[in-house]
Amino acid sequence: MTAVHPPPRALLSVWNKTGIVEFARGLSDLGFELLSTGGTARALTEAGLDVRLVSEITQHPEIFDGRVKSLHPAIHGPLLARLHQEKDAEELARLGYAPIRVVACNLYPFGDAASTTPPLENDELLEMIDIGGPTMVRASAKNHQHVLIATNPARYDDVLAALKEAGDASKVDAQLRQALALEAFEHTAAYDVAIAQELHRRVVGDPSQFSLMEEQRERLPESMLAASHRTTTLRYGENGHQAAALYVNHDAPNGHTTLVTARVEGGKAMSYNNYSDADATLRLCRSLSTDEWPTTPHACVIVKHNNPCGAALASTQREAFEMALASDPESAFGSIICFNEPVETSTAEAVGDLFVEVMMAPGYTDEAKSVLMAKKNRRLLTIDSPGNRLEPLVRQVVRKPIEGGVLVQTEEPPIIDWDKARTVTEREPTSQQIDSMKFAVRVCEQVKSNAIVMVQGTATVGIGPGQTSRVEAVKIAARRAGERAKDCVLASDAFFPFKDGLEQAAEAGASAVVQPGGSIRDQEVIDEANARGMAMLFTGHRLFRH
Repeated sequence: MTAVHPPPRALLSVWNKTGIVEFARGLSDLGFELLSTGGTARALTEAGLDVRLVSEITQHPEIFDGRVKSLHPAIHGPLLARLHQEKDAEELARLGYAPIRVVACNLYPFGDAASTTPPLENDELLEMIDIGGPTMVRASAKNHQHVLIATNPARYDDVLAALKEAGDASKVDAQLRQALALEAFEHTAAYDVAIAQELHRRVVGDPSQFSLMEEQRERLPESMLAASHRTTTLRYGENGHQAAALYVNHDAPNGHTTLVTARVEGGKAMSYNNYSDADATLRLCRSLSTDEWPTTPHACVIVKHNNPCGAALASTQREAFEMALASDPESAFGSIICFNEPVETSTAEAVGDLFVEVMMAPGYTDEAKSVLMAKKNRRLLTIDSPGNRLEPLVRQVVRKPIEGGVLVQTEEPPIIDWDKARTVTEREPTSQQIDSMKFAVRVCEQVKSNAIVMVQGTATVGIGPGQTSRVEAVKIAARRAGERAKDCVLASDAFFPFKDGLEQAAEAGASAVVQPGGSIRDQEVIDEANARGMAMLFTGHRLFRH
């Protein structure tokens, strides 16, 4: 008498139902018996497929409003049985449990539930934490030698193709099994990170939501968890011999509202350096996209190699661009430019044939886009923004990998309290100079240290970035400013340790200086400023950026 072998089983229970009907139909055509739960079972049944409910297999109803469905030995026994071990195979047969060879399972997007407006109450949010799903995924991934686990709908075709080629689920290539298992563990890991991060925000508090450093420090997490999804493999990294990719955070807002999610048009694919420079450009442009300068609302920022080479605020967008470009037109070659409002046709015409790697803005007029795209390989990034205006910077927690660990700190939006800034010289700065100081400091805080910024009005005329000597930074800024340094306002990201830096600033033509103060030689610097008839303001805030 010929033994009758039961059909292989596939367990399907997914939140994201993309492609699940087609996958189930493919499995059914290959002779699989379909098991399912809840909404997935309904979708498959409505599509005309024969489906057995998990409760039929477990002989136990779903309980506690669906909290317990698949958590049963009749499910997890087949998922975890080591079929290559005779003892496990015999025990499975003795219990009357048929092996489950294929599992499709993905989890409820907890981050979506955590970001609803208004926020869910804690009890409601806790109900969004899946227990059976992650358990099923992890069990299948652990036992991937015998179970094919698909958490990504994009993998369904790969699984079906492998099953057809092998002719039997047990003969599917180990390489695919391992790859699917890895993806499954990454899926559950990201899910757990999302839960831990949201509960940390609710129980301990998000450091970025507190102003005082002491309060921020108390809320830094005990474990620095992160979960990001690779969106693009980049051509190479900072140099041609380095591999690189672009990842999006699991809790990134929906839409094209961030640099990583921005719409990209034109030219070749974005590179690692493009994204790195674009981040510095966008950060400064957001910093200038506030309501502090109502008569000059248009911001333009030009960045090269992570440092601004020009920035300006003006009453028109074209003027802002022309002023920013005039700051250092030589360095602007091959730069990245960002505007805080949609690009107008006149601005695009002013850009002309300038070699610009990337342009960023909340949008572009149709004509402006046509003008800009006429230049070969120029890329346009659109960052969706409320009211078609870039949103200002917000406080965030940033990480910097170092050997053996990670440095973590809060990164502040502009925080200087100008009411507490104090004039330390005999000469008081004029109201116009104070306005220029505010702009100069805003730019200076985004320049690599040691940093010096010279401005006229609300436009940079000379920037000295990233020097090991503050005097040298002053010299570079002065050289780039040339004659425009006369009567300029100068900002320094940290105190002058000696008077020589101030001497260089005065000889270049600066008439007013804004700096944090705090050196043991502050009085020498103040005396030198007085001797040269300069005005100087101390803010009390250092602005290092390394």
